[in-house]
Amino acid sequence: MEDTIRFFIDGVQVTAAAGQTVMKAADAAGIYIPRLCDTEGLKPQGSCRVCVVKMNGRTVASCTQPALADAVVESETDEIRNYRRDLVRMLFHEGNHLCPICEASGRCELQAMGYRLGITQATKYPYLQPVRPVDASHPDIVLDTNRCILCGRCIRASRDVDGKNVFEYVGRGIHKKVGVNGANLADTDASIDDKAININTCPVGCIIQKGRGFFAPIGKREFDQHPIGHQISRRRKETP
Repeated sequence: MEDTIRFFIDGVQVTAAAGQTVMKAADAAGIYIPRLCDTEGLKPQGSCRVCVVKMNGRTVASCTQPALADAVVESETDEIRNYRRDLVRMLFHEGNHLCPICEASGRCELQAMGYRLGITQATKYPYLQPVRPVDASHPDIVLDTNRCILCGRCIRASRDVDGKNVFEYVGRGIHKKVGVNGANLADTDASIDDKAININTCPVGCIIQKGRGFFAPIGKREFDQHPIGHQISRRRKETP
């Protein structure tokens, strides 16, 4: 069919619809490409770069790069895996990620990605240890940007799904962070029912719903039994 193309990911032939991104085509084929800033239902942003692959020898973000006919995509090479490890290490070092006492432990995508990539300690770079105030002003929500990885998922969810624009980036460079459109979170129209506040939108423990901390015991948390991305990888195994 003229509206579909074929290309290759690590030697596996994959079919994509015209204009479909490499990541979406890979997902449909049951090939998991690591990602942090991308999630189902939100427009791809391409900011975390954890989904980086090589297409015809050129480094691209698979969440935004359209598939090309007969392209050769490399995802699980030593070079790409090491690149992803360095990116994830830097995300750990740029924030305050104290996993044993974090409400998101066991369902945190950054933590799970570290495990998937074989990162047992993040000591390659100096810790930045930011000191940012925790905003607990809202009756239902806590915002702790010390844990933020600047994925922009809350921003896109609030803007594109909730239609509220509660969150936005403020500052530049090392001082860049997520801010709210009010003096504090209580001064916004953020609601616990918003897509931006859903526990699956923030990949770390930055946005916390009050009363839901540590709601799942160890052994029953999202990534206790299966690695991140297992739902996608399972599709390939189930394909006859």
